[in-house]
Amino acid sequence: MGIVIGIDVGISTTKIVGINNGTQVVAPIRIRATDPVTSLYGAFGKYLYDNGIQLGDIEQVMITGVGSAYIETPVYGLPTSKAAEFIADGLGARFETDIDRMMVVSMGTGTSIIKCDGADIKHIGGIGVGGGTLQGLSRLLLKTDDIAQVVELAEHGDKSKINVLISDISAKPIPGLPMDAIASLFGNAKADASREDIALGIIWMVLQSICSATYLSSLGSGIKDFVMIGNLTRLPLCKSVFAENIKMYGVRFHIPHYAEFSTAIGAALSYSAI
Repeated sequence: MGIVIGIDVGISTTKIVGINNGTQVVAPIRIRATDPVTSLYGAFGKYLYDNGIQLGDIEQVMITGVGSAYIETPVYGLPTSKAAEFIADGLGARFETDIDRMMVVSMGTGTSIIKCDGADIKHIGGIGVGGGTLQGLSRLLLKTDDIAQVVELAEHGDKSKINVLISDISAKPIPGLPMDAIASLFGNAKADASREDIALGIIWMVLQSICSATYLSSLGSGIKDFVMIGNLTRLPLCKSVFAENIKMYGVRFHIPHYAEFSTAIGAALSYSAI
């Protein structure tokens, strides 16, 4: 079996990965460009060059993502098919974690939630909160959408100065809610709040909203494993926000090694199901 290439095509960012012999992930990369077609072909060419892969080594190209709608011809003349994005999310997450029953949370511009129960992979919904929210609010409140700068500011912020905590409204812990849990996101914000506190508040709001939506979507399913994938998993604050939600909800949050590339990995894996 040759190499199967999986490509997750966004509007301006493309992620590409090769799967060799159905088991080995070959050095995934991401490329930014002004449009999805340029992004895809730029990523593909760089990927082949960086890894010393020849076109003849490739058995199949599988593409997915919102930008895949712009691709209507075989990529470099190679056999090319499209993979359903939500199925790719589930296959990629399962490949990386070996977990059969889980909620897969794809944190991109917005957030999609996929329920995986063995071979049954089903999109159950999502929320319009994600990386786009983070960038938009940062642009409005901090006058920058440079996420690296927002993260640096947040490292010096204090969540108690921007959010209302349980300790602010109750003299004693509420069952299931520790005193440092957030009762109201941005509920304690002042007009003169520091940029550091605002940056931390924005990131915490986005990640907390995603965690809560995922937990609520899992109720009644018995699923306790939540696998987080997508660009937002690169945020350093994910670990601390997820840790607090693990303590509060009694569930497990997982970030796979190739979390950012899970959809591309799943796209490649879906070839065997065609």
